Amino acid sequence: MAKVRVLIRPKGGILDPQGKAVERALPALGFEGIERVRVGRMVELEAEDPERLPELCEKLLANPLIEDFEIENLDDGA
Repeated sequence: MAKVRVLIRPKGGILDPQGKAVERALPALGFEGIERVRVGRMVELEAEDPERLPELCEKLLANPLIEDFEIENLDDGA
């Protein structure tokens, strides 16, 4: 079984309301000088056939119209 992490993020140019909400809250919490906040998701899983993971991401985990994904192999010490 391969251990992997899938990072899912909004594509550049796509509105990110959750990221904007975080960005607006930062000054009130004392964090200045932080811009362009983007919020995504992380999924960790174990797969018998890691070659099929891009298909899994495109069909289920990410919306390919508005999100990009990146697959990291955790067995490599990541």
